[in-house]
Amino acid sequence: MPDYEKMYHMLFNAITDALEELKESAPDAAADILQQAQCDAEEMYIKAEE
Repeated sequence: MPDYEKMYHMLFNAITDALEELKESAPDAAADILQQAQCDAEEMYIKAEE
């Protein structure tokens, strides 16, 4: 079963980091952080289902 709490914390931290990048006028860095978090969460979910 997927560890949704762990996934939530990982995504929450990535969103926080992305928001900080947006405050620093770095939208590309923010997008990279969010895209990586999306991939990481998907990988966590898939591995938990195996």
